[in-house]
Amino acid sequence: MTESVRHYEVLVVGAGPAGLAAAKAAALHGARVGLVDAQPRAGGQVWRHDIAHGVPAIARRALAAIEGEQIEFLAQAQIALAQPGWLLADGPGGARKLHYRNLVLATGARELLLPFPGWTLPGVTGAGGAQALAKQGWPLAGKRVLIAGSGPLLLASAATLRRHGARVLGIHEQASSAALARFALQLPRWPAKAAQALVLQAQLAGVGYQRGSVVVAAHGDTQVREVEIEGPRGRCRIACDQLAVGYGLVPNVELAQLLGCRLERTGAHPQVAVDAQLRSSVEHVFAAGEALGIGGRDCALIEGAIAGHMAAGNAKAAQVLLPRRRQARAFATLLQQTFALDHRVHALAQDDTLVCRCEDVPLGQLRGFSDQRDAKLASRCGMGACQGRICGTALAELGLADPRLSTDDGRRPPLFPVRLAALAGLPTEPSFTDDSQGIHP
Repeated sequence: MTESVRHYEVLVVGAGPAGLAAAKAAALHGARVGLVDAQPRAGGQVWRHDIAHGVPAIARRALAAIEGEQIEFLAQAQIALAQPGWLLADGPGGARKLHYRNLVLATGARELLLPFPGWTLPGVTGAGGAQALAKQGWPLAGKRVLIAGSGPLLLASAATLRRHGARVLGIHEQASSAALARFALQLPRWPAKAAQALVLQAQLAGVGYQRGSVVVAAHGDTQVREVEIEGPRGRCRIACDQLAVGYGLVPNVELAQLLGCRLERTGAHPQVAVDAQLRSSVEHVFAAGEALGIGGRDCALIEGAIAGHMAAGNAKAAQVLLPRRRQARAFATLLQQTFALDHRVHALAQDDTLVCRCEDVPLGQLRGFSDQRDAKLASRCGMGACQGRICGTALAELGLADPRLSTDDGRRPPLFPVRLAALAGLPTEPSFTDDSQGIHP
């Protein structure tokens, strides 16, 4: 086996909770497993290494479980190309062609950022982005931080920022008091979740939590200075040094789309369609975690294990976990209903508000186009460094993007910018072609 070519019985893309669980489950059955991730450390966004505090105990146990001869972790490897039976990963060590018999997509999610006046000012980030910056050492001690948006991520972000010395001025949740009250009444059905909520509540003692409250604008010169809030009692302005606004997460489905997997939609954003055993529409390709719809850490761990067992050919072990998956997904559905975005959030962007930050395209420049492709060619919206991952997702949430989900309409390779040297030196070795040698179910 050459350095630039790898062969695995099970290849897992994504080393967050779902990917770690999938790799561990597949290795338990003796499969040779490859685990690939774009980050230098395993753990994903939810278990991103905190330079000051490390990772929680549950993450340490999950990370320790993949330290064995059966699992090879390929860090800082970005998937650029995908063909049946193999993927091309590029990283500091050069390009590698990764062959697989069965593939598990545990590609996770990204933060949903929605445009509003002032959202491009320095000091304005996503709620998850602020959390990631804090863990990586961004100086926050003594800074006045306001957190807003929707969903449980706001609480987790606030706790992390406070732990790193930030002065959290308040949390502004757009969901109504009535919606949150209904949520609280149902929370005892999930005792572990109720316990997590109590822990977060203790960590955030003294931090105000405002319901039905929306950031309508950020103001400043060279950076954010004030935030304009609209709540049940009207509008007010709050001085701050940093604003973190996040409206939840959206599944990363680009790799699945490139492979030809069928996608489905339950809201504004597509997710990978799978059967009860987490098989996608493409043979030998499974999916787990946030790629199937935002479900949180518990869903990711359970579904990762199911996909790993299935990819290693042990359907019986996967079947045992299905009731737990149904319970976890029921909680995810409750979250989606509780934190559904208010129409006020969708109406924040004005015609002069930038939507595509990479190419400086305002919302008004996109009006009048009936075809998304025409709008892109005329304005360059979505043609910048993020390749539409921010603005395209935002426009879909606002109801201004093409709702079609057919895979022939979607991504073209490469998924991310890739060095020409990686393509020029693409190794040519046969993949696993003899199905009689495979271990797929």
